Amino acid sequence: MKPLLFPLKSTKDVLALFRKQMESDGPDLALISITTGMIENTLTSKCVESTSTSPAGEVIDIQFDVISELYNKFKTILSVVEKNKEPFKTNYASRELIKRVSDVIWNSLIRSTYKDRAHLQSLYSYLAGSKLDCFGVALAVVAGCQCLGYIDVHLALSEDHAWVVFGKSGLDTVEVTWHGKGTEDKRGQSVTIGYESHSWLYLSGNPVICDRHMEVAAIVSSINPSLNLTSACLEVADLQQQLLWLLYDLKHLQKYPMGLGALGELEEVSPTADRPSCEQLYEQSVKASRTHYKNHHVYPYTYQGGYYYRQNMYKEAFSAWANAGDVIRLYNYSRDDEEIYKEFLDIANELIPLIMKTESSGHSAKSVLRDPQCFANLLRFYDGICQWEEGSHTNILHIGWAKPLVTTIGRFDSDIRSQVIINCGRDDEDVTKQTEGESNNNIASDSNEKPEEKPNDTVLSTLEALTAACGEKILNPEFLLQGGGQPFAEQQQIDVKPAEDDEKNVIVKSEYDSKSGETSEQNKSKDKGSVTPQISTEISAPVYEPPQDVILPKRPTITLYSRKMKGIKDLLLAEKLNTQAISLQVTAQSQVQVGGKKGRSMPGSLSSAKRSRRQ
Repeated sequence: MKPLLFPLKSTKDVLALFRKQMESDGPDLALISITTGMIENTLTSKCVESTSTSPAGEVIDIQFDVISELYNKFKTILSVVEKNKEPFKTNYASRELIKRVSDVIWNSLIRSTYKDRAHLQSLYSYLAGSKLDCFGVALAVVAGCQCLGYIDVHLALSEDHAWVVFGKSGLDTVEVTWHGKGTEDKRGQSVTIGYESHSWLYLSGNPVICDRHMEVAAIVSSINPSLNLTSACLEVADLQQQLLWLLYDLKHLQKYPMGLGALGELEEVSPTADRPSCEQLYEQSVKASRTHYKNHHVYPYTYQGGYYYRQNMYKEAFSAWANAGDVIRLYNYSRDDEEIYKEFLDIANELIPLIMKTESSGHSAKSVLRDPQCFANLLRFYDGICQWEEGSHTNILHIGWAKPLVTTIGRFDSDIRSQVIINCGRDDEDVTKQTEGESNNNIASDSNEKPEEKPNDTVLSTLEALTAACGEKILNPEFLLQGGGQPFAEQQQIDVKPAEDDEKNVIVKSEYDSKSGETSEQNKSKDKGSVTPQISTEISAPVYEPPQDVILPKRPTITLYSRKMKGIKDLLLAEKLNTQAISLQVTAQSQVQVGGKKGRSMPGSLSSAKRSRRQ
């Protein structure tokens, strides 16, 4: 390691070091982690000890000899593995070698409960204090393998865990960290398909698989400026923000939703001129999840929802949280999911009730309480949580969830709730396909696409359309006021002859097709294979049909998939809510699986990556 660009005395110097490293094919992870960790720990300690702050752009005096000493210490620790290498060294690691590297690092850590403390994610923390969190252990293993000359060992990151992938194809996986209690050590074992296929901890096989440059992005994203729950070191935050923009410009955040979200939060606090806004960055985070990870990441939507909440954009917040619910429904809940559980609990029991309280004062026409789409999004949010519970080992919803839910539903008047069209999905329906690429339960006004209509719902949808039209204008105002023109706004015929193939069919047919300009008989002759719905009666009556240039507002349509939410469908639409029945249904014992869809495992938490996700 050469003393290039040292000493580091300012943010500009650190950026120059990173830019030089990123120009190479293989950035030195150990050098970068030691350097950023030293800056972070030194500055945050200084902020704790003194209320004064350093001048803008001032970092600290980072001398090469200090970094070199720590770097050589790391290589000395790895020398134990070096002596026991395979006799025929290759550039590709084996599971046994990675296990040995993780053993050396793991066995040199201090044995104490500290995993949820901040500033423990860097090699500096390991070399200076023998402490590492989950992400830090995984990074140390990857950096160690890089120092030993292995080119195939890389980080795999979910939203709350880190492990290692290796091999020529990059498909082999290995656990290298463990923070579970009362269970055996899983280090060295593969990430099993059975468990990861239904686990949020492993994102159902859709983690971020890093290359060397994305590993640098992970190191930068894991920088933690926080001093406590309410304050942060501004110098560290500013350095992290500028480093993330450097990586953004080099296109190393494109496939990293958490990195984009972290940059979005920093921009929300301190916007950078002539840069994408925080809202745009949150949208890019969502897009990255949809494009590269089959929409299996939850935090892009909670980043987005938290932002909208803080901006008092409550309708948009409801939509983002509903999208988060659509993602979490893909998984089976387990006790490993503590962090995302707390996120949803906070949204359901703190943020949404606060919105309801705020919006209920004045009750304006623009209030979310007068918006049926917001009610539909609320149901979609809870439906996702209820389905997350199904098939799991542990129940989620208890009375602490039910009370806020019932209170929130009760804030919506019956005339608003009744405008939502609620369909029920089949119990055996696969929801995975509905969330890949976009949210699975798009509300009509959120999307230009027509909601998927089930064959059995054809008659019901037809009747609902007729019901909705009953409130529309059918009389001609000119005729009523002046006696001129036709008495009705539009002339339309309802044919009430029973369908020839089935007299029980209830079908609606307009005599005039407004889209094609052709009569129903003409359309029927063009498509003899189709069956056209009609309502049977022996009289004709004029029915209002809006002009072609008038678009009537669509009623929000959702599909419920969880057993619990389907069980309270009728209660949700009732004029008077039976709050006790709703509460009993929501808190009922869920149909958990004793065997489960996945094997039981409890890898540790990624504390450094969740430093700022709380709203």
